[in-house]
Amino acid sequence: MHPSLVKGARHPVPLYAVEDLKRLLQRLSAREAAFLKASGFAAKEGDLRLVPSAKGGLALAVLGVKRDPLALAAFAERLPEGVYRYETLPEGISPNLAALAFALGAYRFGRYRAKGKPPPKLVVPEEADGEEVSRIAAAVGFARDLINTPANDMGPEELAAAARALAKRHRAEFTEITGATLLKQNYPLIHAVGRGSARPPLLLDLRWGRAGAPIVTLVGKGVCFDTGGYDLKSSAGMLTMKKDMGGAAIVLALAGLAMDAKLDLRLRVLIPAVENSVSGTAYRPSDVFKSRKGLTVEVGNTDAEGRLVLADALAEADREAPDLLIDVATLTGAARVATGMELPPFFTDDEMLAAELMAHAAETHDPVWRLPLWRGYEPTLDSAVADLTNAPDYGYAGAITAALFLNRFVEKAKSWMHLDVAAWTDRPKPGRPRGAEATALRALYALLKSRFPAR
Repeated sequence: MHPSLVKGARHPVPLYAVEDLKRLLQRLSAREAAFLKASGFAAKEGDLRLVPSAKGGLALAVLGVKRDPLALAAFAERLPEGVYRYETLPEGISPNLAALAFALGAYRFGRYRAKGKPPPKLVVPEEADGEEVSRIAAAVGFARDLINTPANDMGPEELAAAARALAKRHRAEFTEITGATLLKQNYPLIHAVGRGSARPPLLLDLRWGRAGAPIVTLVGKGVCFDTGGYDLKSSAGMLTMKKDMGGAAIVLALAGLAMDAKLDLRLRVLIPAVENSVSGTAYRPSDVFKSRKGLTVEVGNTDAEGRLVLADALAEADREAPDLLIDVATLTGAARVATGMELPPFFTDDEMLAAELMAHAAETHDPVWRLPLWRGYEPTLDSAVADLTNAPDYGYAGAITAALFLNRFVEKAKSWMHLDVAAWTDRPKPGRPRGAEATALRALYALLKSRFPAR
């Protein structure tokens, strides 16, 4: 069970999540209703009141909830230590979602701080699946912890250690290809991007599940820090670049969910783990490399490194013709311009897959938005000296052209989807503190769980 959740407790403090203040006041005692009126409580979104008991303790807590179910996380973020239970929930918020919101609100990244006071705990509602809620909350926390950890403590080898530990926990197969061995085994683009760092580049490979089950392959961008290379980012642009391995963190968390739930699939996870650095051995603008697929790529910009490392990983993933191939990456600033930090775009030619993901995103309140794989922009990928350029000479549609670049390395997969995520929250809200975010994780898990239920 998640540390913020308990199965039962004596005399937990009741929590009222309300839309309609009038109905609430009718349920409370005259003294409690008078206190709320005197305090000016109007059930506005996020408005929290702690109502004292006649003996000076805490009788109950009331929170206004209107549009955002995850606003319930404010209970965990702002209540004093203790044990609580939901007394009322607004219509449309399931017990599972209410419990998950509380658990997400209890998240703290405390690796570099003195231990703080324990968060409050919630009695899992009787109608909720406490194990499933705990599973999801733990996965979100796992991804957030990886992304929040700065690059001095989260380089390629540390990311590999996290993947290795996950594999060991679920008795999955795990291998890694390191440094110059990447060239020997034909992963030239991964090696090219990572060779400028003193920390060797890696390709991480996890496999799990029964033989004969549908093959689902997850590919995550694992750029543990991105300076931009010789096309150096500004100092402001580098401030959050520890999150550039967010795609890797999210697919590892998704893999953990799938394995823990024992979904009926043959899972493979591929993560190119590199650091994009500036040095005498770093790759340069105008360099040309032959990819694992055989396509040659001209480097138009060393800050467009994510699509390079993903290209080799996708080519390997595609070799097995998986039933479903999903890549997740903090790939382009253009995606942030198009849909912002909170609404990650995704790309696929599979209409059914797109509709299913959108439906699960709405159900889980984990939003995504489809952008087109507009083939009219294919010519922007042309290079004068190679098969492709990684930086089209075109000032628009950067998220689309990046997706089209990746799509060139996928041919055999029965279905492919690319998510261009922020993996970061810049406008904190209840349950979504400023910093790392497991963007689209819950929606993707719901998709896999629906398609490949446990046997």
